[in-house]
This record gives sequence, C-alpha cells and structure tokens, in this order.
Amino acid sequence: MSSIVVLSGSPSATSRTAALAGLLSERLRGHGHDLRLIHVRDLPAQALLHADFADPAIVDVTAAITAADGVVVASPVYKAAYTGLLKSLLDLLPQFALAGKTVLPVLTGGSPAHVLALDYALRPVLSSLGAHHVVPGWFVLDKHIEVSATGVVLHADSEKPLLSVVDTFAAVLDGAPATVPLAG
Repeated sequence: MSSIVVLSGSPSATSRTAALAGLLSERLRGHGHDLRLIHVRDLPAQALLHADFADPAIVDVTAAITAADGVVVASPVYKAAYTGLLKSLLDLLPQFALAGKTVLPVLTGGSPAHVLALDYALRPVLSSLGAHHVVPGWFVLDKHIEVSATGVVLHADSEKPLLSVVDTFAAVLDGAPATVPLAG
C-alpha cells in the first residue's frame, strides 16, 4: 500500500478545487492507499511568507511529502498559473523534495484557455523538484464541479476522464505500467 499526500493549493475554504481534492482523496483511499490531505491555506501564513523552513507546520508537511510515495497537487488557475499560495509552499520544499515520487497535477479554471497552465506552469516546477514520474494530469472547468451539502458532483464531461487519470496514478503507484489506458 502506497502513501499519498494531496496538496490543495486553493486559498479559499469553500473552493471547488478544495472540494475536488477531497473527492480525489476519497477515490485514492478507495484504492487502498494511505492518504494525507493538506490544505496549504491552513499552514501558517507567516511561515509561508517569510520562508520559515523551521516552522513546525512546514517541517511536518515537508516530512509528509518526503515520506510519501505519491503526491497529488491540486490548484485553481490564477493569472495563467497555479496559485501563489501553492508556490509559496513549493518554494520552501528542499531542492529534490519529489525525487523518487510519482506526481499527479490537477488544475481547475474558468476557461479552457487555462489548460495550458498544466504543462507550462505546474509540470516544470514539479519536474524541477525531482519528481520521478509526473503522470498525465487533468484540467477541470469550474462549471463542471458542483459542490453541495451532500458532496461533490462532477459534470459527465469531466468525471470519467478525471477519475481515469486518478485511477492511472493509483495503478502506477501499485507498480502497473505507466501506459494504463484512459477511459474514452
């Protein structure tokens, strides 16, 4: 059984991205993985803004990522990239914090034009942190995520392909070939 850290990079507690990160966490738990969901917004702002590497919360998150086999990085797209909040945490991680890890990037945004942030903003940072394998990520339109008191509902156009990507990530962590086909 693999251990996974899910990083939710949304600054809003009521964001669709945060809800989606929770849904993906449950899906991965269903595959039998140990999981820790970290909302970056809950980390001390002072530590993030002042690059306090020694802050106990930052040390704890760094240790969790170091110990994990896989990392899911979820963020809304702001200004054609992932959030500054997520960037502030990624900047505090050691140079090769993702070495030996499989990573799944997931972004949400208001327009299909934002999909490029996946490969041109987030993937290069994950690679520079030494990720062993960045699996194909996924972009979800905000309007395809409905959050209610009973949970998260994804639009059919997003649900099947996103869950297929998540299942592929889980399979790679379980040692399956990286070429697990996506659902069509």
